[in-house]
Amino acid sequence: MAGIGPAPFAAMSLADMGADVIRVDRPVPAEMRTAAPEGDVLNRGKRSVVLDLKHPAGHEAVLTLVEEADVLIEGYRPGVMERLGLGPDVVLARRPSLVFGRMTGWGQSGPLADTAGHEVNYLAVTGVLGSLGTAGGPPQVPLPLIGDYGAGGAYLVIGVLGALFAAARTGQGQVVDAAMVDGTTHLLAATYAMLGAGAWNDARGTNDLDGAAPFYAVYETADGQWVSVGALENKFFATLLRELRIDGFEAADQHDRAQWPRLRALLAEAFGARTRDEWAAYFTSSDACVTPVLGLREAARHPHVAARRSVLADGRRIQPGTAPRFAATPDTTPGPSPRPGEHTVAVLEEAGLAADELIDSGAARVG
Repeated sequence: MAGIGPAPFAAMSLADMGADVIRVDRPVPAEMRTAAPEGDVLNRGKRSVVLDLKHPAGHEAVLTLVEEADVLIEGYRPGVMERLGLGPDVVLARRPSLVFGRMTGWGQSGPLADTAGHEVNYLAVTGVLGSLGTAGGPPQVPLPLIGDYGAGGAYLVIGVLGALFAAARTGQGQVVDAAMVDGTTHLLAATYAMLGAGAWNDARGTNDLDGAAPFYAVYETADGQWVSVGALENKFFATLLRELRIDGFEAADQHDRAQWPRLRALLAEAFGARTRDEWAAYFTSSDACVTPVLGLREAARHPHVAARRSVLADGRRIQPGTAPRFAATPDTTPGPSPRPGEHTVAVLEEAGLAADELIDSGAARVG
């Protein structure tokens, strides 16, 4: 079901893995679209059919499509699909083996389930937002990767694939309730383990892995750019000191917090002596764990990123490659993003429906 954010991302991921994904778009006049549909990377590799869900024939057409589907994905607020007459009870009656994937921020139940929210809200109540930023500074809002796409869309894919495996064995489908608050909390497993063991401070910017440690941080270079340092293990830290020719600090003192201010100053002085790209070239084959901090367009040209086709650019748009990779399945370039209704006739006819009649009645539209 057409939507924005994590649910389309989950469907995109399934399309990348070879699924035949049909996006059910609602009738929206072209002049009301905020961007060209062909440029929406989240819709790549899908087919689009436009159906009016409030038209009886359009509603029935969705149920007919469901009868041949393995999965239905929707990202509406709780109760919307039920009000459309397309809730789990209705569609599972038509297709008992169906996996009904539901993507929300708060989940299908709980005190906040019926309220609005966005990633920043979900990260806030799970403790993640309060953990991002420097000591003494305000929480830092990240790109919408953690909640929307990591804890949201990716977890929906995990749930859908697990439910598909169960349905293949039992013939029984089920609802997958994917909530960003659940996924975000699940991603905190290792952090909670360290917190419980006393190895993590519940205050941002005070831990080895959140910017407090000078050997796991970023440093400004001579040209005003930045490099990242991730010399967490002692052997890598020793390599870092050797490569930078820092003689005034012993590798054995890596975790002596009393010496961290001095170490940070030494590293800042060293990295400030050359440009970012000079350091990138210098550390290319080193185990010092030093890499340049790149912008999104620069990243697409990085030799490693380019070699793995992690980012694809064809002059018209930049998009991620497919992930993960499969040994027995060739890595392919993702398919194009469809115009809404581009495949209306083909999809309806494949389902045995009279496309012309549905279009004439206003229940369906073509792109």
